[in-house]
Amino acid sequence: MLCSIPLFIKFGLWQYNKAEQKQALQAMYDRALLSEPVDLPLEFSDVGNWRYRQVKVSGEYTPEHQILLDNQVEQERAGYHVITPLRISRSEKYVLVDRGWVVANADRSILPEIETPAGEQAIVGHLWLPSEKFYSLEAAGAGAGGHEWQLLWQNMDMSRYKQSVPFQVLPMVVRLDPESEAGGYSRQWPRPAERITTHIGYAYQWFGFAVAAVLIWVFVSFRRQGNEQDAN
Repeated sequence: MLCSIPLFIKFGLWQYNKAEQKQALQAMYDRALLSEPVDLPLEFSDVGNWRYRQVKVSGEYTPEHQILLDNQVEQERAGYHVITPLRISRSEKYVLVDRGWVVANADRSILPEIETPAGEQAIVGHLWLPSEKFYSLEAAGAGAGGHEWQLLWQNMDMSRYKQSVPFQVLPMVVRLDPESEAGGYSRQWPRPAERITTHIGYAYQWFGFAVAAVLIWVFVSFRRQGNEQDAN
C-alpha cells in the first residue's frame, strides 16, 4: 500500500504541472490576440516565440495540396478542419492556412466538397504550432513521387507534409481570423486553457488516492496492533 503513495503523488504533480503549462500558454495567447497583426516572416529563428502571434500575409491558395484534418469536433459534431497551402506573394514559399471546420457526412466515406476562392487573398489570423506528440500509422510522404494526393489526414504532421509536397512550407499554420472573408469556414478556435480544470481535477484525484492510501495503511496498522494485543 505504501509503495503506491509516491506513484499517486507523481501522477498528481504531473497533472498539476500540465495545468500550469496550459495557464502559461493561455497568458501568451491572450497577449498575442491583443496585439496588431504583423507581416508573416519568411524565416523563423524560434517558432515558440511566434506561437499565437497575430499575422497578415497575401497570396494565392493552391488547393491541389489541400488536406482535411479528421476527428475535429465542434458543438458535439464530428467534422474536419480545412487546411490549404497559400503561395506567399512575391515568394516561392508557402504557408498552410487552417480555414476552419466543416461538418462530416453521415457516411464518412463521402468527404465534403470544399470551395476555394481563386486569386490573391489577404490572410489575417494567428499562428498555430502543431504538436509533434502523436501516434500515427499514416505513411510518411504520401502524395510525393507522383502518387495520388491523400486528402484525409489524421494528424497535422508538419514533417510528413513537408516531405509530401514539391515546395517549401513554413513550419507554422495560420488559423484564419473569424472575421476574414478569405474562404473561411466555421472558426471557433480552441483556447489553451480549455482543459485546465480537467487537469486540476485529475491532480486532486491522484492526491486523494495518496491520502486514502495513507489512511488505509494507518487503519490496518492500528487494527493489526489491536489484534496482536488481544491475542496476548
